[in-house]
Parts: sequence; structure tokens; C-alpha cells
Amino acid sequence: MKVNQDFILREVAGENFLIPLGQAALRIHGMIVMTESGVLLWKKLQTEQTIESLTESLLEEYDVDRQTAQKDVTEFIEKMYQIGILE
Repeated sequence: MKVNQDFILREVAGENFLIPLGQAALRIHGMIVMTESGVLLWKKLQTEQTIESLTESLLEEYDVDRQTAQKDVTEFIEKMYQIGILE
């Protein structure tokens, strides 16, 4: 899985936002606020990734256990698919 190129990540006043472009802007009106870990996962998803590779990225960056990291990644991926951000 990887991100839909109809979204860009921008930092505004210290906050990170996903901004829909093109066809995505017709479906989503507004910006999506991203957490710090969400930004990390978004950047990783610029190339093809698996849940395991994303879990490993969280484990390397944050002091969390594997179960928590995998749960967070799974929830993030599910939300991104629902919104249409992942392909």
C-alpha cells in the first residue's frame, strides 16, 4: 500500500495537515490534521509499505511495545483507506 498522490502534506503554524488536490478535493472539503506519528507513517507511505514495515518504523522512532505500535498502524491504515488516502 502507498499514499494516493492526490494529497500533499503541509506544515502550517507548527501543525501538519493533509491537503486534498484534484479529484480528492471534490470528495473531501477541508484539510486533515496529522499527528507526529501520522506524519512519520505518511512519509514512509510515499513508497510501497506493509503493516509490518510501518510497525517497525514506529518501534524505531517511539518508545512503545510491538502490540501498541501494530494497533496504531492498523488503526491509521484503516482510517486512511476510509478517507481514500491509500491505494
